[in-house]
Amino acid sequence: MRMNKLALTMMLLAGATGAVAAEQAGDPAAQTVTQSGPAAISSPDSGAQRQTASHPADVPVVSAAPAAQSSSPSPETTPVISTSVTAAPPSGNGVAPAVQNAEASGIAATQSSGSAPQKAADAAALPSQTESRASDSAAPAAVASSATEKPETPPATADADTPSASAPTPSVTAAPFTPAQEARIGEVAKAYLLQHPQLLIEIDQKLQKMQYDNQIKAMTAAAIRHQNALLNDQTIPAIGPADASVAVIEFFDYQCSVCARQAPIIQSLMKSHPQIRFIFKEWPIFGYRWKPSFQAAETGLTIWQQKGADAYLKYHDALFTTGHIEGALTQKDIARAASVAGAAKIKARSQAMLETLSGTDELAKNLGFQGTPGIVVMPVSGATAENVTVFPGGATESMLQDALNKAQGQAR
Repeated sequence: MRMNKLALTMMLLAGATGAVAAEQAGDPAAQTVTQSGPAAISSPDSGAQRQTASHPADVPVVSAAPAAQSSSPSPETTPVISTSVTAAPPSGNGVAPAVQNAEASGIAATQSSGSAPQKAADAAALPSQTESRASDSAAPAAVASSATEKPETPPATADADTPSASAPTPSVTAAPFTPAQEARIGEVAKAYLLQHPQLLIEIDQKLQKMQYDNQIKAMTAAAIRHQNALLNDQTIPAIGPADASVAVIEFFDYQCSVCARQAPIIQSLMKSHPQIRFIFKEWPIFGYRWKPSFQAAETGLTIWQQKGADAYLKYHDALFTTGHIEGALTQKDIARAASVAGAAKIKARSQAMLETLSGTDELAKNLGFQGTPGIVVMPVSGATAENVTVFPGGATESMLQDALNKAQGQAR
């Protein structure tokens, strides 16, 4: 029984030593300090003195290996304790490693190999010594074995600025609203607009501005495409030098109220810009309602063809001077204006006049005009989107002047 306990003690001590060795092999940062020297043991009953190494965390890991036995024992030989001290670094989670206090008991060589009484005394002392070593070292050895089998790895600390590779990717597609949510959103929007109705006016103005800008772009592009029909139709009245660099083209009806207000502005501009060519496109849009519109347009084209530019200009100004617009123009007004122009007698309607008026109507629609007046200011040659200006309606003299400057390539 005593030999079995001694063997058990030696096995446990060997296991503890093997665990420490495995831990050192797996952790390069482990530090091993070996202390050897004579132990202060006077007899086997007194027990081996314990030695403990100090760790920065004040919790060392100490394992003891069995003392080496001298192959040639002598009476002066004393047991030598070889203590292996392993200082393990603190674990990453702040918990200090377990303490292993395993003591090695070397069986000292007897002073005399032939002393039976001494052997008996030594044998009698072994059971208590072995039982004491087993009770002291069994638990630390078990802890060391457990630590070797399942090493405690500190948790990895992820960089706050670096997303984890396994982190889920947030969805960028918002979930659709439920019917109840959509209904609620509509109620909130309606209530807000009722409390701030001026927003509707701002929205409407913004929308109109966008639509107007798009319309102007489209009409400008159309004017460039149809610049030959705008500038070079010989059946259309044109006032000004033939070699003018810039032209002002107006689509008008004599019974149009806006055209009547535009007429004096055109007259003033013609006086201040004699170098500009002014082209008058007779477009009787009210002819289907008031026949004098057609009659006035046909008479004007006839005077242009028969009497020339000066006579036509007198006729044009005389009709607008009457102030008879919106259905008030009469046949007598037309005859009186023709007389002022020196064309008392005019020819009856001809097919050529109808074709000219039809061509003007088609051109106006191709340009995008939906009513009178319609004004285009453009260079006679080299028209581009940067030097062509379209006014789908009336324009002040200042506006027309800016358009002329742009057509001439000047900055005001």
